[in-house]
Amino acid sequence: MGKKWLPLESNPDVLNDFTNNLGLDVSKHSFHDVYGLDEELLAMVPQPVLALLLLFPITKESEAAKEAEDARLKKEGYAVPEGAYFMKQTIGNACGTIGALHAIANTQDKVSITDGSFLERFLAATAELTAEQRGKYLEEPPPGAPDLDEAHQAAAQEGDTAPPSLDEVVDLHFVALVESSGRLLELDGRKSFPIDHGPTSSDDLLKDAAMVAKEFMDGNSSISFNLIAFAATPSE
Repeated sequence: MGKKWLPLESNPDVLNDFTNNLGLDVSKHSFHDVYGLDEELLAMVPQPVLALLLLFPITKESEAAKEAEDARLKKEGYAVPEGAYFMKQTIGNACGTIGALHAIANTQDKVSITDGSFLERFLAATAELTAEQRGKYLEEPPPGAPDLDEAHQAAAQEGDTAPPSLDEVVDLHFVALVESSGRLLELDGRKSFPIDHGPTSSDDLLKDAAMVAKEFMDGNSSISFNLIAFAATPSE
């Protein structure tokens, strides 16, 4: 990857400020902490849940598992799920932004986006592009197209901890888990295609996505995991 951004902190407040600036109406849908995978902790998450962002450590084990999965699925003639909005990651440390875009883009029929905003213009312009073209569009916007650099860099300065330098290696990665056409999809811009984790529904999304997150955790000795739900904003 040539272009590189400062990483976003895994923090709902940061994501809410960021996506609000991009045009999402966070008074209706926003990002929330998930404090654990136990049933009683999942019950604390506002409903309905539209997507789940999972932050996990990139390790030798996770990279080996990713490569083995890719090879296996290609060998099996994996049928890539159709209908989901998926984009490749071509910018270093952009996984938080791409995770948020995946969550919002795949729930456009449920959320409110401001007319003329970055989100409205970006999603309209990239609707018919391939995953690779969407990633390149984000990295190198055409003349006159909305540019995310400034908004992302401002968001990366927020949060509870100081951002790392651009030269620092960041070994944490965001993926989004969304429901599309009744299937639970893992959307990871570093993978070749969306990964289908089986049937789900809007009612079961959080429970089913939590099971996938637990599989990630069980296969990794690190404790550097975090979960953020994209869900309805509770009324005050």
